[in-house]
Amino acid sequence: MRDYTQLTQEERYQIEALLKTGHHQSEIAVVLKRHKSTISREVRRNRGLRGYRPKQAQHLALARREAKAKPRIAPETWEWVESLLRKAFISRARRVRLT
Repeated sequence: MRDYTQLTQEERYQIEALLKTGHHQSEIAVVLKRHKSTISREVRRNRGLRGYRPKQAQHLALARREAKAKPRIAPETWEWVESLLRKAFISRARRVRLT
């Protein structure tokens, strides 16, 4: 099974350049060593009135990735840890002041 990797910013700019020079999506897929459906989906998702937009495509891809990411530690757990740290810091500060 092959590992999945997202398109890089450089690949998105290559797609733009190859599209502008008249290459078909299947040709672009061969050049980038990607499946032709990956290129098709990328172009379809990120085509505006002025054609394929690599900068916008990269921005949207990063936003999708960020929105999808799940925090490893629940917010309630962070709040609990922070409250414990605050208490420990305050008690240590008081001890330091007394000496």
